Amino acid sequence: MDDATRAPARISVAPAPQAAQPADPRIPPRDRVVTRDLVDRWARERPDKTFLVFDDDGETWSYAQFRDRVVQTALGLQGLGVGQGDHVLVFAPNGREQIRVYFALNYLGAVYVPINTAYRGKLLEHVVEVSDARLAVVHGDLAPRLSEVATARLERLVILGPEAETRLPAVRYEEALLPETGELAAPARPIQPWDPMAIIYTSGTTGPSKGVLASYLHIFSNAGPETWPFVTEDDRYLINAPMFHIGGMGPMYVMLARGGSLAMVERFDTATFWDSVRNTGATVCFLLGVMATFLEKRPPAPDDADTPLRLALVVPLGEEALRFGKRFGIEIRTIFNMTEISSPLVSEANPSAVGACGTARPGVEVRLVDENDCEVARGTVGEMLVRTDRPWAMNSGYHRNPEATAKAWRNGWFHTGDAFRQDDAGNFFFVDRMKDAIRRRGENISSFEVEVEVVAHPDVNEAAAVAVPSEVGEDDVMVVVAPVAGREIDPAALLEFLRGRMAYFMVPRYIRVLPELPKTPSAKVMKTELRAQGAAGAWDREAAGIRVKGERFAG
Repeated sequence: MDDATRAPARISVAPAPQAAQPADPRIPPRDRVVTRDLVDRWARERPDKTFLVFDDDGETWSYAQFRDRVVQTALGLQGLGVGQGDHVLVFAPNGREQIRVYFALNYLGAVYVPINTAYRGKLLEHVVEVSDARLAVVHGDLAPRLSEVATARLERLVILGPEAETRLPAVRYEEALLPETGELAAPARPIQPWDPMAIIYTSGTTGPSKGVLASYLHIFSNAGPETWPFVTEDDRYLINAPMFHIGGMGPMYVMLARGGSLAMVERFDTATFWDSVRNTGATVCFLLGVMATFLEKRPPAPDDADTPLRLALVVPLGEEALRFGKRFGIEIRTIFNMTEISSPLVSEANPSAVGACGTARPGVEVRLVDENDCEVARGTVGEMLVRTDRPWAMNSGYHRNPEATAKAWRNGWFHTGDAFRQDDAGNFFFVDRMKDAIRRRGENISSFEVEVEVVAHPDVNEAAAVAVPSEVGEDDVMVVVAPVAGREIDPAALLEFLRGRMAYFMVPRYIRVLPELPKTPSAKVMKTELRAQGAAGAWDREAAGIRVKGERFAG
């Protein structure tokens, strides 16, 4: 397939049915929110503006070329029986084909359902069945996994990339989704801002993955022009997260909503990150987890600040993130978000409150509550609850999971499952996932706050703090660390470093050193795997005879 070739001119598009704009002033017009209307609008108003730049070979797509590809792929999907409201799975790495399919599905009014490329076995079987999809677009290397699971509803596959043998009927992407002629039928009814555009699966760290129903208005509110006014139509957003993650698929849509542009890289790579920024002209990026730490700990170079990048959104906001901004001459901001909500916390530029996630943005209400949903005092840790003043600005529930939906949305607020505290200036500070909190000898410990101190050590590239069972009851603290390239970590020296930086009850008992921490494809540390390994074989400060000043009793 030569993707530089525009779709054939012999493809026509039937006019979409029209409807009155929503009367509610909180809901923007459809041509600012609905994918089909946005694709048509920008192809008409700015056909020659670059929408996409690909890092691998420098290829660019203008808005007119982008629409041609979307329409062509939509016609192919229509030929396979996909219509408005249908759910279609996409099980593939980032690439041109997935971009086409994502936007083509929404152009039809269908629902994009991407799957984590690491899924297999029972977890894969679960998400396929819950999706209600009859068709899946699958990379050839991943297709055999679908043949290994029971998929009663799935009827047909579209294979992209290498050939694959499957037990389900399959067609090649090039044969099915790149038609030369035809007419694209109009949706049966107007596509509305509150219609579902995607089902995005959560990571499933505490149970089976849940499918988050995301409307156009939800993803628009997540990082659109009103939520992130500091990102404009003149920016080029670097996409380095997988498209099955809100961090990959969300920015693609919201830059379309701005009439801006995108730079696509295969994945985040510390060694090639700045080359990708320069090659694509990217001006904005989002750095998850330890990405900023990795970049900040690389050896200095004379051209560190000589890049087009002007803004990085860094989560979480540690000391390394602020040093990263100063070193590379870019603006730093941070936010708090999750798949189900829409960036309720946003910081000012270059915030001074290290560790803060920002303040509540306009249009959202945020509360911190106890286990009975009663407000806690300022400065006290509580679970974060969120609601918005715009209808449909957050998730529409969990698909085919009414129990989880009711539990999350109880009392009219969405329960994030995250513990926070708020200072007198209105800044919110993430404390921990409720499930990740550690309790040691009567003290509650934030794994996040432990990790912030551990990664401050110059030899530590990344760190995770987890609870391990204590022989005297409750938990002991274990940190798992990976070294900066070319360095080694001495557990005793790291412990000495930490004793002067944290409360005595937070100082870890166990330290395990690994070459790198296990992660999901979306760069989240797999703490369940670290907990499952336990403390066996880890360095133990008590076995080494090291006590921590302040201990009220010892094991």
